[in-house]
Amino acid sequence: MTRLRIAGIGAGYFSRFHLEGWRSVSDAEVVAWCDAQPGKAEAATREFGAIRTYTGAATMLDAVAPDLVDIVTPPESHAALVALAHARGIPVICQKPLTPSWDESVALVEAGERAGIALIVHENFRFQPWYREAKRLLDCGLLGTPHAIAFRLRPGDGQGPRAYLDRQPYFQKMPRLLIVETAIHFIDTFRFLLGEVEAIIARLRRMNPVIAGEDAGYLIFEFLGGATGLFDGNRLNDHVAENPRRTMGEMWLEGSAGVLRLDGEARLWWKPHHREETEHSYDRGPDGTFGGGACGHLQQHVVRHLRAGTPVENSGRDYLANLRVQEAAYRSHAEGCRMVIG
Repeated sequence: MTRLRIAGIGAGYFSRFHLEGWRSVSDAEVVAWCDAQPGKAEAATREFGAIRTYTGAATMLDAVAPDLVDIVTPPESHAALVALAHARGIPVICQKPLTPSWDESVALVEAGERAGIALIVHENFRFQPWYREAKRLLDCGLLGTPHAIAFRLRPGDGQGPRAYLDRQPYFQKMPRLLIVETAIHFIDTFRFLLGEVEAIIARLRRMNPVIAGEDAGYLIFEFLGGATGLFDGNRLNDHVAENPRRTMGEMWLEGSAGVLRLDGEARLWWKPHHREETEHSYDRGPDGTFGGGACGHLQQHVVRHLRAGTPVENSGRDYLANLRVQEAAYRSHAEGCRMVIG
């Protein structure tokens, strides 16, 4: 079977994880990569084999005519790049944030739907092995009726005057940071595990004065099924883990039959009520890559969708549900009240 031909746009910090992911997908191959800065695409792809590189996205798309475009650029560029690919009939995986604003994101999704061309958001946290296993255990009834979920985010990477400069320096200037860049992953993961969000309360703050946006806060979720959720985010402090960014924190998923706990080493622990906690064995994925290989898992999922028509997670339309919760959270903080998701 011929492999899907992939072209990527954007050779910044996170592009490495996309390239590593594509290398793990046996029925796809990266044929070209592009970055507007001369030499940057060559540097990013050097260890990944013979990949043609370009500085112009349109030139690349016309030259190689890929089957799928993978966009790994800042959000301000996404709408124009998606339109460039869609104008040529090419499906797109686009990094989050989808665009800088709600209205732009809606317009982008609707344009893709009118054209009948796939737009899938690269929201990979739900593809991390620990969350896939938690979902499997929920679906098979181990936890009983789900009651609550809590995640305590402590990556420890937002301290001091050089916070984020070595990896994603634009974080310092973003007027909205914690929710847009980080909590959005957990909004999506909470929805993946417990269903749609009915209402939210948010309290946010800025702890590091060198950044423009919020870097800590609490989000309290109410789910349509009756469960509740708590996201306790703080980017300055860390947690107990050899690599604090592996899971970025710890999770507790509670049900009528017991509690499933995720620790900083990506281990899952199961505690039935009134019994001892024991480790639940599962494949945590490779230690040395982002999110236990989450990028590759997402990419394989999209390839299956394009090849076999299997249902796809995180379509542009579905992702708007995450952005709706995100915007409600910011309004909740600004207005000091509980927001019902409309």
